[in-house]
Amino acid sequence: MASSLRSLLLLLAILAVTWAATPKQGPRMLGAPEEADANEEGVRRALDFAVSEYNKGNNDAYHSRAIQVVRARKQLVAGVNYYLDVEMGRTTCTKSQTNLTDCPFHDQPHLMRKALCSFQIYSVPWKGTHSLTKFSCKNA
Repeated sequence: MASSLRSLLLLLAILAVTWAATPKQGPRMLGAPEEADANEEGVRRALDFAVSEYNKGNNDAYHSRAIQVVRARKQLVAGVNYYLDVEMGRTTCTKSQTNLTDCPFHDQPHLMRKALCSFQIYSVPWKGTHSLTKFSCKNA
C-alpha cells in the first residue's frame, strides 16, 4: 500500500513539474491584433493598396515596391485592420510606368534606396474598400 502511495505521489510530482515547465499562452483577447500570413489574400490586397498609396504620396521620380513583409498582423473590427511592417525598395521604373510587378530594384549605390515602413490599412472586404489610416517610414 505504501509503495503504491509513493508511486502515485511521484507521478503527481512529475506531472506538476511538467505542467509548470510548459510554456503558457494567455487567452486570446477577442478583437486584439493577431499574427497573419503574409501570403493571405487579404494581406496581399492590403499590401498592394498600401504600396500604391505610398507611391502616390511621395515625390520620388521612381516607384518603390515591397522587398519583403517583415511582419503582418490583422484585427477584426467593423472590417479588418491590417498592420504591416514592410521593407521597401526603390525600383528602376519611373512614375510614368504602370506595371510594377517586373520592375527591378536599383543596384547602383547612388540610386538605391531602402526604407522600413509601417502601414495600417483599414479594409471592408464586403464593400471592396481600403483606406490607409496611418503609415510611417524610416530609411533602412
